[in-house]
Amino acid sequence: MHRRSNTYLLSLISIVLALALSGCGKGDAITVEPGEGPETPVGPGEDDGDDADDVNWSKAVSYVFDASVIPEIHISVPQAEWDQLLKYYEADSNTQEYVRCEVRYVKGGSETVLPDSGLRLKGNTSRRWPGDAKSPQHVHFGLNFHKYFPDEDHTLKGLRKMDLKWFKDDAAYVREIYCYDLFRRFGVWTAIRDVYARLWIRIGDHSEKYYGVYGMMEHIDKNYLRIRRKEFGGKDGNLWKCAWGSSLRDVNASMGVDDNRHTYSYELKTNKERGFEAAKAQLRNFIQGVASKSGADFDKWIASVMDVDLLLRTYAVIVAVGMWDDYWGNTNNYYLYFTTTDPEKYKVYMIPYDYDNTLGTSHIVSDSGRQDPYNWGSSDIPLVYKILQNKTWRAQYRSYLRELCLGSGLSSPAVAKDRIRAWQSSISSFVSNDTGQDMKIEDRPASWGNHSEYRLLGGNASTNWFEVKAATVSSMQ
Repeated sequence: MHRRSNTYLLSLISIVLALALSGCGKGDAITVEPGEGPETPVGPGEDDGDDADDVNWSKAVSYVFDASVIPEIHISVPQAEWDQLLKYYEADSNTQEYVRCEVRYVKGGSETVLPDSGLRLKGNTSRRWPGDAKSPQHVHFGLNFHKYFPDEDHTLKGLRKMDLKWFKDDAAYVREIYCYDLFRRFGVWTAIRDVYARLWIRIGDHSEKYYGVYGMMEHIDKNYLRIRRKEFGGKDGNLWKCAWGSSLRDVNASMGVDDNRHTYSYELKTNKERGFEAAKAQLRNFIQGVASKSGADFDKWIASVMDVDLLLRTYAVIVAVGMWDDYWGNTNNYYLYFTTTDPEKYKVYMIPYDYDNTLGTSHIVSDSGRQDPYNWGSSDIPLVYKILQNKTWRAQYRSYLRELCLGSGLSSPAVAKDRIRAWQSSISSFVSNDTGQDMKIEDRPASWGNHSEYRLLGGNASTNWFEVKAATVSSMQ
């Protein structure tokens, strides 16, 4: 059973007008007033009329990740399927196995019902027991509408997957939303979309439980590549998920195919069936170049295989938000996309990923607000460190950080605080939930971080995150 209301055919203006009349009760989407929330993402994925499938994906992300509206997601899971999910978790807490569910997506008076969807647990160190119908727990979920019936009827306006992430260790309910929005505002088109949603789950015949506000995130996969095919120059290259240990200095680091069972430093996500050996040779070619080349030889080579300016923009945002658990900080949490399958002829792009431990929640680095931006990570982690040895690129990196953090920049104190207040205002009435967890918005970093004094909206010149970061950037020579 699959149905779509005719209001799907309305323009964005019509949707917003309908929302204004509909109110904000259960079953109605929440409208974020113009100027309050993040900008609606603009950039990759514009329709070009050359490929009908690409046009569908563009419309899907524009609709689903429209940041001006907070949708509802209602998931119904048969008791036997939820019991199976618990068994998967007991056997392997890192399980990637799916169970069947039905998803109902409600937005602006319209709804899409997606039967026979797939639901799984997600997360790394955030994994935990997901609870049951009587004692639900906040956990990260992955939805795959295409899992059991790979046809157009089992998509959300063409979208096949999405990730649902609770605000673990982020009492401010804003860190990851802020970071991905900042990437995209600053022209880092490789960044995914991430917007708020409200989540309900029904298990078996039990009453539906409200899980509260979640982050609804674009999944990085073939469809992510399809949306950005014009920017990448194609969509059929090799995509790697890079986890802890992916330093780009060791050609013998663990590499493998995503098989739902093993964990690798570099995990191939595309071209898995017949292309692994060529993909591994290509990745090793890139690692060898990063690790062994230096000086002018490195500069010439890296400019031929990467968009260095885009990488500098990416890293200006990374340092501006204090992301320590990334490539340069902890050899972790990023993707690499190679635009071809040729082992020696390619362009490669770094894709930022997993930005909840930011904006004053820090570890690894001694103080993510005051850490030297030129030495954000170790010189033993070579890619960014070597790029910043080039005086021209170093100056551009400094310029981007100053553009972001000083004056009226996108991440300057006054501008950042206004944007955060608007986001928090849009969800404040919906945070209280049936899990009894994360029941209010608070201005503090994670309890396990090494600087508990940081604040996003409060504090002073020594304790407000944005004030401290601005002072650090201002002192860069």
